[in-house]
Amino acid sequence: MPDIKIMALVGSLRAASVNRQIAQLAADVAPDSVAVTVFDGLGELPFYNEDIDNEADVPAGVTALRAAAAEADAALVVTPEYNGTIPAVIKNAIDWLSRPFGNSALKGKPLAVIGGSQGRYGGVWAHDETRKSFGIAGPRVVEAIKLSVPLKSLDGKHPSEHAELTANVRDVVGKLAAEVS
Repeated sequence: MPDIKIMALVGSLRAASVNRQIAQLAADVAPDSVAVTVFDGLGELPFYNEDIDNEADVPAGVTALRAAAAEADAALVVTPEYNGTIPAVIKNAIDWLSRPFGNSALKGKPLAVIGGSQGRYGGVWAHDETRKSFGIAGPRVVEAIKLSVPLKSLDGKHPSEHAELTANVRDVVGKLAAEVS
């Protein structure tokens, strides 16, 4: 059984997205004492609505997300950049995970943001905005952990076929695990 559990959230819903592949790579290269698990239910979440965020009406997908976050010791967000900012699926997850405000499931837990995107900066704007939003929502964002991958640098290959990227992802997971107290 792993000592440290990291929940990964992927900002692209496409099954074959490079960001999903990077998240899976994080799971594959994690040290033996660390388990990285990709949460696959972000596409099932309704847009945040305070009217249904109560014990009687909260959707099952939200309950599953919050339970996964509560069980995790840390979170890794792997996201592209859509139109210069955060994909809606990640922003929606942030909104659901920020509640109850001041006592969220990720409160105080370390969180890192990485990923790849089409632009030459690999999604830096989206990553910065995601860090900012999560920082307000409750987790302890680890600003020093950064990895932005311009997708063209992959030359159409799977992320795991790139030794440098694999090493960088392994480093990210190790540094995030080291932040768990």
